[in-house]
Amino acid sequence: MNNLFIFYLLIINILGFIFMYIDKEKAKKHKWRISENTLIILSLLGGSVGSFIGMNKFRHKTKHIKFKYGIPLIIIFQIIFIYLIVNK
Repeated sequence: MNNLFIFYLLIINILGFIFMYIDKEKAKKHKWRISENTLIILSLLGGSVGSFIGMNKFRHKTKHIKFKYGIPLIIIFQIIFIYLIVNK
């Protein structure tokens, strides 16, 4: 796999993790929040594992159906996609 792609996945997953932390902290302080669509798009762009880890670490969005089931579903699709690309 291309080193640039691996670097991209590393960065986007770190961002997913950080965005979950930031949104949780803002929620605790009743401040402006990161939109759910932004969090989902970040996951779709490859940050699903980081978002999932952040969700569970910070106990954030874990009761929201679209996150509780959506993020793991995105991870499954991304694993399948990467598998198909690598084994073509």
